Order: sequence, then structure tokens, then C-alpha cells
Amino acid sequence: MSIRNLEPSMTSDESGEGVSRRGVDRRAVLRGAGLLGALTASGGALAAPALADPAQAAAPSTLDPTDFTLTADYSEYTTRVEALLEQAGSAGVSEVMDTANHDRTEARVLDDQVHGFRFASSDENDPDVAPQGITTSRDAVGTAGNGRYDGRQVIAVSFYNNSPKGSRINLIDWDANHPNSYRRILLVEPIGTAAEPSFQDVEIHVGGIAWYGDLLYVADTGSGMRVFDMSRIVTTDTGGTKDQIGREGDTFYAHNYAYVLPQVGRIDSEVAGGTEKLVWSTISLDRVSRSIVMTEYRCVDCDGDYPEGTTRAVRFPFAEGKHTFAGTTTATEALDVPLHYLNGVASHNGRWWFNDSHNKTLHHWSGSGAMTSKPWVSWGESLSYWEDADGPDLLWCLKEEKGDRPVFAVKQGDYS
Repeated sequence: MSIRNLEPSMTSDESGEGVSRRGVDRRAVLRGAGLLGALTASGGALAAPALADPAQAAAPSTLDPTDFTLTADYSEYTTRVEALLEQAGSAGVSEVMDTANHDRTEARVLDDQVHGFRFASSDENDPDVAPQGITTSRDAVGTAGNGRYDGRQVIAVSFYNNSPKGSRINLIDWDANHPNSYRRILLVEPIGTAAEPSFQDVEIHVGGIAWYGDLLYVADTGSGMRVFDMSRIVTTDTGGTKDQIGREGDTFYAHNYAYVLPQVGRIDSEVAGGTEKLVWSTISLDRVSRSIVMTEYRCVDCDGDYPEGTTRAVRFPFAEGKHTFAGTTTATEALDVPLHYLNGVASHNGRWWFNDSHNKTLHHWSGSGAMTSKPWVSWGESLSYWEDADGPDLLWCLKEEKGDRPVFAVKQGDYS
């Protein structure tokens, strides 16, 4: 169960050292209430549920998709981003991965998983960060060249940080030709002028991410999405202090990170008729329909800590033949989903998956009839669909609980 719509107090710098602690650990309260689930006897790891016969859940009902629109702006930051690349320096994904400085290790989460790994202990055990979203180079480019972007097959996982407040992605090598390693990249928002550009932290929850072409779309809970360009990574000085961010003289600092990814656009969401705005809790890419799908984290009797009420899932199409949205985009599908506590959503070829982190259940809906539901992990987060021309398609997911943050994949056919 993710801690959403609160002010978290988390981060870790590029050195991997946690730099602050929470005043109150709300997860401890949830664990005490029995919402975390049973622990195994070894190391406190969560027990892996066995694959079970599917249960049934009610079908989603349709909403009017024309009530939901997006407004896109891809030009606000252009001059400052280009100036940052010129003045600070740039790097491609391949170069970034050649300097990967953290190691991942194998992990087993589910009996039927295909892949699984854990981050280094500096990410696995740091109470001041939490992983949230997941996407891959298969999202970005499809199956051509085994899903390699800039020559690398990679997985991206978003983390929200909180001391100082900000967010980042971990870019993980997923190719037998390269080490089992990853690199942290700080997400930043350009500020200043074209003559003297700078940047500041992106202070959002990064609850979901979707990579399409060069562009990385990042959920911004209260408003829509922020957009970053994976071909415009900026190099920074790893010196200075942990709290330094942005331009100082002719030097650019980023909390000791070597690379930052500047925001290049924003996508704002509107709902017609005075209906409550969408809560952009998580997103993912549907390559078949060339769209992004989103859903909301809503709960029942949450005493104001989280939004309550009807959970909505909405599909927004990209502009024809592009990796961008039109200036104004109307949704093509909208659902009233009879579920709560959704931290993950995926869609492919008309089908949907919903991850209920509270009830540890993964729901599948074919587009008609009832949903099927199978046991899933506790503390589960976002989903990403991985197409494979030579093997089974996969569903990737991750967990966020301190000390138990594996990333793993299962065959999507086992959960359909």
C-alpha cells in the first residue's frame, strides 16, 4: 500500500547515503494495523503467493471519455534545455550506462516469476526514498533490436526523494552483454534564462512512468504528467555539497549526481462538468493502441489521508504517427473501476490489468465480462507491459517497502 498524497520525507544522494529520517513512520502504523501481510521467517521478506485459480470481480463500467481532456505544452522549456546541454554538457543513455556505479542482485518474489532483481543496499534499505514507477526500453522502441535504445536494453524505475525533496530514475542495464548495474539520474525542472540556465528539483511523487520514443512521461499526481527527453541528459559536477542544486557561477551541481534529466514539457488534465479532477497515481504505455493509460489510487474510510470515492481509469491517445500528444487531446476510453488501492495499471490490445496493493491482488479485464483476480504481492507498485517477439510477453512490477524492494516480471499469459 503506497503512501500517497502525503508529504514524504525521503531521499538519497548519488553516493547512496541516506541524509534524513522521517519524524513519523506511517508504514509502521499500517504494519501494526495488519495491512502488510504475513512475513516469512527469513529476513522479514514477504511471502511469495502461489499462483491460484482466478477469482471473479465485477466488470468496470464505462464513463463518457469526452469528459476527459489533456492540454500539452512541449515548448515552455526548450531554450533553457538547449542552453543547459550546451553549457553543462550532454550524455546519451549508452554513455550513462557505461558509467553505471551501483550493482543489482538476483531476487525471487513469486514462484512463477521469469525475472527478478534487487537494488543495492543503499536503495533497498534507505528509509528516505521509495520506488514507484516502471518502464523499459521495450516501451520506448518496441521489439526491434531486442528493445534497445541507444544500443542498450534498459529498465527505468522512478524514486521519490525527500531530503532535499525531489525525484529521480534508476536506469538499469538489462542485457547479457553488460554488467548487472545501474545508474541514478536526477529529474530536474529548468529555470533561469537561455543566457544563464539553471534547474531545480522536481518535487512530485513520480507514481508512474511511461517511455515512448525519446520521451519519458511522468505522473504528476494532482495535475497530469511531466515530460522528459531521454536523448537530452545533462552532465553535472559531482562535487559540492549534498544540498547543492543548479547553477553556481559556471558550474552545475545536482546533489552529487553526475547526470540530470531536465523537464521538456508538461501535460495538464481537465475533467468536464465540474467533476472531480483525476488523481494521476500511476500510468503506463499501451504500444498497440499508441496511448497512455492512467488510474487513480483511491481508498475506503481513509480519514482524509487519501482520496476516496470512485476509481477511474482513462486512456489518452498520442497524436497520429508521433510520440507526443496534440495540443488538446480527448480520451478514447474511460472506466469506472470497482476497485480501490490501485498502484499499478497496464493495458495491451484492449485488455487491462489493475494492481490492488492493499488486497495483494492483480486484476485482469479482457474488455468485456467480469474481471479475473489472482494473488499478487504486498506493497506492489506500477506495472509495465513488455512485448517480446521471440518469447512470452511479460508484466513487470516492483515493490516499495523498505528492505523489500525487488523488481520482477511474470508471463502476462499467466495473469490473463
